[in-house]
Amino acid sequence: MRALERGELPADDPALIEHLDACLGCRGCEPACPSGVGYGRGLEAARERLYRARRLPPLARAILRVFAREAAWRPLFTLARALRATAIPGLLAGGGRLGFGMGMLAASRMGRWPDGRMVQATDRRIRSVGPSDSPPIRPTVALFRGCIMDTLFTHVHDATRRTLEANGYQVVEAPGQVCCGALHEHAGDRSTARSLAARNVAALADVADYIGVNSAGCGALLKDYGHLLGTDTAARVGASVRDVSELLAERGPLPGAALKLTVAYDAPCHLQHAQRVHAAPLAVLNAIPGLTLRLLPGADRCCGSAGIYSLVQPALSQAVLADKIRTFRAEVPELHAVATGNPGCVMQIGAGLRAVGMTIPVVHPVELLDRSYAQGGMY
Repeated sequence: MRALERGELPADDPALIEHLDACLGCRGCEPACPSGVGYGRGLEAARERLYRARRLPPLARAILRVFAREAAWRPLFTLARALRATAIPGLLAGGGRLGFGMGMLAASRMGRWPDGRMVQATDRRIRSVGPSDSPPIRPTVALFRGCIMDTLFTHVHDATRRTLEANGYQVVEAPGQVCCGALHEHAGDRSTARSLAARNVAALADVADYIGVNSAGCGALLKDYGHLLGTDTAARVGASVRDVSELLAERGPLPGAALKLTVAYDAPCHLQHAQRVHAAPLAVLNAIPGLTLRLLPGADRCCGSAGIYSLVQPALSQAVLADKIRTFRAEVPELHAVATGNPGCVMQIGAGLRAVGMTIPVVHPVELLDRSYAQGGMY
């Protein structure tokens, strides 16, 4: 990357392109580096140079164009949600591009336990919290809605709102939001990333005490908006961004009813490496009475999703995922669910499990807390 910046290597050097395209961008090297090298920012700068010097593969270009325009991604994901409501994605889930893609779509559906019940609670009102249980001033949280989260994972948004309100926050809506731009930034299309970021900054600036995010990849870029845009307003927005697990852990969170489940937590790369958030998701899961939390070997390693990596590098992506799936299979039948805080990870791991015949749900940690609260009568 330094040689590319200095002009010692051309942007069309085959070996350079091979290595930089094959990198997951998981940033797992950053906490391991004794010198503290910011590899993630270096990779993004290098990919920006490559993006300007060459054309991306057709599939990558098409994906980035879709996510750049709400008029494109919202109808597309709405149709995908309608297809997901049928049994077709689950029936077609398996290996190969089509089977794995169908498995990813099936995995985005609200999970069901072996008893057939939904993971999440129904959408009911939060019970009034007495003065002794809540501070007189409730901090406000503007929920970042995003694109995939606002179409395929609306059930996670609902669970996020309920659990935050149960823990003393006031959740507010901030209209005018668009895709966060993370996929474009990671692919080197920084101009589109900046355009999307500027629109989000305009929508989110000064609307709440915190910006709550339940997608690790989105949260990592939102927190870095100050660097991306270089304005004081963007830096202020970025400083107010919190992963939902951070907000909940700040309040405890309150315990709910017992869930007699064994759950494996798998850490999203852009939560643990980019945002350096480690303890908060564990605090959320440990607040659920009766839940047995497992941190399996490789839980801190990338699942191979990495934004659009699983679509443009399917063989490498699934090779990265394979070890993780073998670890989960070794825990059957004791393992009831996998929890992870990023939609790409949910879909990637869920598709990998379905490809080997495992149907345990892959859920966001707030969905488990939400069910605990619902069974405890907090809603």
